[in-house]
Amino acid sequence: MIRYAISDPRTLRFDRLESDLLRFVRRGATMILYRDKANPSYAQNAERFITELRRRTSAQALLHADEALAARLGADGVHFPSAELARIPRAKALGLYTVASTHTLDEALRAQSLGVDAVTLSPLFPSPDKGPALGVERFRGIVEKLEIPVIALGGIVDEESIARALAAGAAGFASIRYFG
Repeated sequence: MIRYAISDPRTLRFDRLESDLLRFVRRGATMILYRDKANPSYAQNAERFITELRRRTSAQALLHADEALAARLGADGVHFPSAELARIPRAKALGLYTVASTHTLDEALRAQSLGVDAVTLSPLFPSPDKGPALGVERFRGIVEKLEIPVIALGGIVDEESIARALAAGAAGFASIRYFG
């Protein structure tokens, strides 16, 4: 099962990087995304994130929306927002594992056609500031139409929500709050 930790400035801070990474690992993260969209020191922090992650765990290191930086720093992959799906082929050409954020069947099918390795599909459950939840039945219906792993995202906060996501066909889950 994919256990995808998505960081934000509250859950991954560089003044406590080691303890934050260890918390993600204790919660079972198999992939960790460094995502801090507005940070002017993103590239420098990304290098430190990857170095420390490699020392502490075998979890895959992903960077947010910058395939050139991910390749240069030796990250395992890159995660693209739904507005940047067209960049998937460039990331694949660089040998990177790719994940794309999707919210509809059309977005997921487009990402799949571009060669993405996996998609997050959200929000499965109610989640702050993320719009209406897809719900289990709609989520399942989208998963059944795809040939790639679908990672549930949105409102995944405990073991019960993880179990419900898996029962709906998810290959795993992604979360900020579960790992935070």
